[in-house]
This record gives sequence, C-alpha cells and structure tokens, in this order.
Amino acid sequence: MVTDVLKWMAAFITATISSLGYFGVFLLMAIESAAIPLPSEIIMPFSGYLVFRQEFTLHGAAFWGAAGCVAGSWAAYAVAARGGRPLVERYGRYVFISRHDLDLADRLFTRYGSPIIFFSRLMPVVRTFISLPAGLARMPLMRFSLYTFLGSYPFCYALAYFGYKTGEHWHTLESTFRKYDILIGVLFLVGAAWWVRRHLVPARTGPEGPR
Repeated sequence: MVTDVLKWMAAFITATISSLGYFGVFLLMAIESAAIPLPSEIIMPFSGYLVFRQEFTLHGAAFWGAAGCVAGSWAAYAVAARGGRPLVERYGRYVFISRHDLDLADRLFTRYGSPIIFFSRLMPVVRTFISLPAGLARMPLMRFSLYTFLGSYPFCYALAYFGYKTGEHWHTLESTFRKYDILIGVLFLVGAAWWVRRHLVPARTGPEGPR
C-alpha cells in the first residue's frame, strides 16, 4: 500500500511540474513545507531530470524550490504564532509540554533562532516541522524567511543536482533518500522517549506533580 501511495504521489508531482513548470516546483515545495506530506525527494530530483532535458536550469529549480519552502513555511509559522501558545499552554500537559518548555523554546529561538532555522532546513523530516516552534517563539518573520530561504536553497539544489546527474533514473533516488528519512525518524523517536521520561518522572516522584 505504501508503494502505491508513493507511485500516486510521483505521478501527481511529475504531472504538476510538467504542466506548470517552475510554478509547479514552487507550489509543491510550498505544500511540503506547510507540514503536508509531499516528498521533496521526488519533487526536486524530477526537477533535476528536467534540467537534464534542458527544460529547467539548476539555479532556477533550486530558487523556486526554496521560494516555495518559504511560502509554505509562512503558513505553518502563522498557525503557531497566532494561536499556538495559548492552545499549547491549555492542552500541552496532555502531551508533556509545560509552560517551562515554552519559555525555553522562546529563549532558544531568541538566542540561536537563525542557526536553528538554517541548519534544520538542510535536514530531512526536521525541515518540514521547524516552522512551528519558530512561530511559537515569535521569531521575527523577516529573519525567519531569510534563513529559511538560505537553508532551503542548498537542500533543493542538491536534490535537483542528483536528479540531473542520474538523468532518466532520477526516480531511483527516492528510495535512497527515504533511508535517511528513516534514520532521522529513529532519532526523533529516541528524543521523544527522552522527552516523555523527563516529564513523567517528576510527575510520579515530585511533590508538586507535573510542571
């Protein structure tokens, strides 16, 4: 079933880009960056294949891919910035998020926001969801947009370049990149387990219960 879904996505992505050109790249990467599961590992390598066919340029594909990342990230950022913190403060305890954690996120993004945004955009999985804590911390929008673009451009360029180099075999890259996605996913699970342990232990042993 997963294979069928990926085939459907690949057909949808290739048809959209073939019909809309660079705007299709922009639109699909915006959807992916709005935390909607549409794999950039298909979008950008296919764009690179069109570079191979001399229908796109590498810089054009990377630019419009990165621009799409910025546009999609605005949507996720806005959701968190406008309604995120009150919602999380009210219901966060049910998923082990405390007010202390929100204050920590604010401090981290105030002090290290730019490097966090830049480097996260170079990483699979993480890049899709980093806009939410940035919005929650109310990181300045212009700075958020700039570093989102700067981090997304080399990511998009690299995927397009791989698609260009592999030519008609561009689709084989998707399975390769999926392996890295799985690795990142495992690291996230480990981090989530630590997070739950960190919050449950005080809840069981502390005199004041959960923070």
